[in-house]
Amino acid sequence: MINKGYAEQLPTQQLKGDSGKVWYIPHHGVRHPRKRNLRVVFDCGAAFKGTSLNQVLLQGPNFTSTLLGVLLRFRQESVAVMGDIQAMFHQVRVAEEDRDFLRFLWWQNGVFTKEVSVFRMTVHLFGAVSSPSCAAFALRKTADDHQCEFHEEVVQTLKENFYVDDCLKSVASEEEAVSLVQDLSNLCQQGGFNLTKWISNKRTVLQTLPEECRAKEWKELDLDKDSLPVERALGLLWCAETDSFKFKLEIQEKSCTRRGMLSVSSSVYDQFGILGPVVLPAKIMLQELCRRNFGWDETVPYEILCGWTRWLKELNALSEFKFERCVKPMSWGFYIHAQLHHFSDASEQGYGTVTYLRIQNSNSDIHVSFLMGKARVTPLKAITVPRLELTAAVLAVRVDLMLKKELRLQLQESVFWTDSTSVLKYVMNEDKRFHTFVANRVSIIREATETSQWRYVGTKENPADYASRGRRAGDFIKNNRWIEGPKFLYKPEEDWPVNMVDTAVGVEDLEVKKEASVNVVNTQGSLKGTNRLMAYFSDWRRLRVSVAWLLKLKRMLLRRICKRRVRYC
Repeated sequence: MINKGYAEQLPTQQLKGDSGKVWYIPHHGVRHPRKRNLRVVFDCGAAFKGTSLNQVLLQGPNFTSTLLGVLLRFRQESVAVMGDIQAMFHQVRVAEEDRDFLRFLWWQNGVFTKEVSVFRMTVHLFGAVSSPSCAAFALRKTADDHQCEFHEEVVQTLKENFYVDDCLKSVASEEEAVSLVQDLSNLCQQGGFNLTKWISNKRTVLQTLPEECRAKEWKELDLDKDSLPVERALGLLWCAETDSFKFKLEIQEKSCTRRGMLSVSSSVYDQFGILGPVVLPAKIMLQELCRRNFGWDETVPYEILCGWTRWLKELNALSEFKFERCVKPMSWGFYIHAQLHHFSDASEQGYGTVTYLRIQNSNSDIHVSFLMGKARVTPLKAITVPRLELTAAVLAVRVDLMLKKELRLQLQESVFWTDSTSVLKYVMNEDKRFHTFVANRVSIIREATETSQWRYVGTKENPADYASRGRRAGDFIKNNRWIEGPKFLYKPEEDWPVNMVDTAVGVEDLEVKKEASVNVVNTQGSLKGTNRLMAYFSDWRRLRVSVAWLLKLKRMLLRRICKRRVRYC
């Protein structure tokens, strides 16, 4: 770091510094277990007299694209490339007047017998809350300053396809990928960022890259013989040879307590919710322990322990499971029609939703791809199944809004599928008023969708049934309905299920507010003052308050009249 100019030794005459403008940061080395390199981490959260550097630093706005959004856009086209900015934080300078806040102590050459030297950082460092925002801003500023010199897609890639220092991009052809890698690297160089460690699922793209620009494990590959290795794409295992995502679950042994079970179930990294049905049984067991008020370190009951042990054993089968990275088949061409289909379902144990992208090309070929799923346990407080079905429908609407924002595709009007007739009745209702729970959720649905977008699907054809009831790992792998989607989506729209259910809401429905009838009799010539008072106020509460004050005034006047009569008598 010192040799590269990221840190500088402080001259002796500047050691004292200005009062209140000096801060020393403790630091330590962290060795990455997989990359086997040592990274210096500065502890900006270390406090002195109750104050730390991170407490007084402003975090700044979040310029980083969402993790899920970057991964979703990474799946759109068949040719994928991935790169990394070398020491991104260290490429952004700190103003000289602020560098004394980034001082640290160091024994030069590691000789502890000599006097310790004082250094200070000249660039942003790992550990400060302001560093991500500053680095992301510098990267975006680079794109804005040089947008006239590069193609629009290159500039947009720099703004939308980076998650901190990782670049994930997919394009339609190998020629586009080669051109994009070169232009993107040149654009980053304009801001002092070195984009390197490139990998791709296409050997032609890799052959055009200099060996020093490839990732470490890819430099010595024989591209004519060797298989492309497995790489991590923002935490997901991406097999470049088969162009698919895999799951390698390294479950550490934990105590069979509520704390240990939560640690193991939370270690399943799954941004797309692909394994949601498999993880749901573990969440249900944890909820049952919570319902029985078990402590974090208490031994779990025997029946839950048996279920937990079986669930752990079945997880090993997921190492063979994989799903395609790209949402389009090879040689698919350009799509002329793209549409999101959301399926929702609920049961007494859980509720969830699953979303598919249905695309059609100029040859009228239809392909359906899994986009994402969500599986959640029901709340501890008992809720009726119709309300849970409505909650799952709201979740589907929110997923739809998020996907439309992140995908950057020309999409047709989304379709929402449910096997609950209650949900369809609530959504399509025009004349009944509901209780607060249903009314609020229907309002969310009606604001974001049209009633024509909602359709009925039978329970047997609803893949969201996996998200509401969960599946064992073995059954999940054998039955691919969760990944492939229902078969009718591969057919023309006229062959889809038709809504044959009655959507009228009956007055006997428990969610419908009871209607009260009020009879008013108007007698001319009498109660003129009362009628005038009621016509004056449009609010019942204000009318009651005003009448109360009038009655109080009346009593006061009557009391005065009585006192006068007594006095004169």
